[in-house]
Amino acid sequence: MSDEKTTHFGYQQVAVGEKTDRVREVFDSVASRYDLMNDLMSLGIHRLWKRQTVVLAGTRRGQRVLDLAAGTCDLSERFAGLVGPEGAVVATDINAAMLGRGRDRLVDAGIAGNVHYAQVDAQTLPFPADHFHCVSIGFGLRNVTHKQRALEEMFRVLRAGGRALVLEFSQPESRPLRRAYDLYSFSVLPALGRLIVGDADSYRYLAESIRMHPDQETLQAMMEQAGFERCEFFNLSGGIVAIHRGYKL
Repeated sequence: MSDEKTTHFGYQQVAVGEKTDRVREVFDSVASRYDLMNDLMSLGIHRLWKRQTVVLAGTRRGQRVLDLAAGTCDLSERFAGLVGPEGAVVATDINAAMLGRGRDRLVDAGIAGNVHYAQVDAQTLPFPADHFHCVSIGFGLRNVTHKQRALEEMFRVLRAGGRALVLEFSQPESRPLRRAYDLYSFSVLPALGRLIVGDADSYRYLAESIRMHPDQETLQAMMEQAGFERCEFFNLSGGIVAIHRGYKL
């Protein structure tokens, strides 16, 4: 168990102040091949998970969306098309290399004008309260040191009637699937990381960070503690991934 001075970095215990730097190093290492690795690791299914997240967000034209841990901006790209030129998407990430690749990818796709970029920490958002119609975080919450604080910040910046979407790896529903998933995560993922990125350790950390992340029911309870109402989750791919949704009423 972590105390106030330490937290987990995968299966390791590290000083609280050290985790952010170590997470940044991981994503600095994998940024150049991040999209390719996502396609290889999930056989492209991550695109369907993200599409379902956007569907559940119910975003409409003219709304304001905050995309936390935006990475290479897959979710931001989808939101930008929905909110249109009257709306705005703020894509944020704590890692400059990832956010830079996301910005370049969207600009190359001709998406500009209604997407803004900011390097921020999800635990201390520099945005006013009651501002956004929707806040999303895709595959990023497990890397946050103080997850409850990040959820509270998400709640703070949402306006009344707004909703938060958390897309994250979770706990497979069946024991056989959990066993197969463990074998894949700790054998195949590091091997792919070594082959494609030249970095097995970063993908070993990513596998460990998934196991340290709260399960579906625990994360739902954390969202309720942060103030969200009507919280629910949707298991995808047998619970390998879950989308949590909560509202600020």
